[in-house]
Amino acid sequence: MLTSIMIGKKISEARKEKNLSQTQLAGQISVSSQAVGKWERGESMPDLITFNRLAEILGVDLNYFSENFQSVITEKSSISSSVEQSAESPYEKPKKKLGWNMSSGNWVDADFSGLKNLHEKFSSSNMQRCLFIGSEMSGLLLKSNNIDGCDFSNSDIANSRIQGSSIVNSFFKSCSLKEAEFSGSYIKGCDFSAADFTGTAFKSSALQKNIMACTTWNRTTFHATQFTDVVFDGTLNACSFENCDFSKVTFQNAALIDTFFKNTSLKRTQFIDCKADKITYAFLKNGKADLSGISLFTP
Repeated sequence: MLTSIMIGKKISEARKEKNLSQTQLAGQISVSSQAVGKWERGESMPDLITFNRLAEILGVDLNYFSENFQSVITEKSSISSSVEQSAESPYEKPKKKLGWNMSSGNWVDADFSGLKNLHEKFSSSNMQRCLFIGSEMSGLLLKSNNIDGCDFSNSDIANSRIQGSSIVNSFFKSCSLKEAEFSGSYIKGCDFSAADFTGTAFKSSALQKNIMACTTWNRTTFHATQFTDVVFDGTLNACSFENCDFSKVTFQNAALIDTFFKNTSLKRTQFIDCKADKITYAFLKNGKADLSGISLFTP
């Protein structure tokens, strides 16, 4: 896993390869020379926007700052060689530009807010107190990630896959998580207020003490999922809970429509001022739910 010291060493090596002093590099990025010094000593790290600028100035691909990347510092001789080669082979297709890879990184206090196309690889990364506010991250793949204290508020994380990851104390307020899939993941102490879970699937995961106020639950499926200290409110439409385990779960001021519970005990589940349509009411009754807090209605 990359550390800030390792990344600092890479910045230093590329800077020296370009025959730039810390002061000269700082001037081109519009930061202080002290900031460059801190990066190279591993005392702090640039944000992603600055990484982009560094890559441009130092003549490297963003993958240069990733653990699995081999140096691609561009030298004048290699440029000349490339030109000559193109002249000899005019019909040769240009090599595809490498995409950047943020996998297996150690990202602490990094600010990715407002950036586009952040669906590249972040797998197997440790991410602490990072900001992704208002970012476009649809189609993101997170596998074996540790995410702690990060803020994804107002971001688009639709059609993403979160696998075998731990997500704690993070914010997903007003996020789009449409058609996303969580599998084998542990999610605790997160705020999903006003998030949209339309078409989202949870498989073999655990949700504990998460805030889910004013959340959209539409065609959301839960399979073999554990719920602890969770409150559902608002409308649950065409949702399903199959082989789930409920502990200290409450449905409050909720409307349950075309929602079924299969192989899920509801004996210890609280229903407060809830309404359900006829088919959902039948599922609740079959699951031994306390029906005193549920009234029947026709949507």
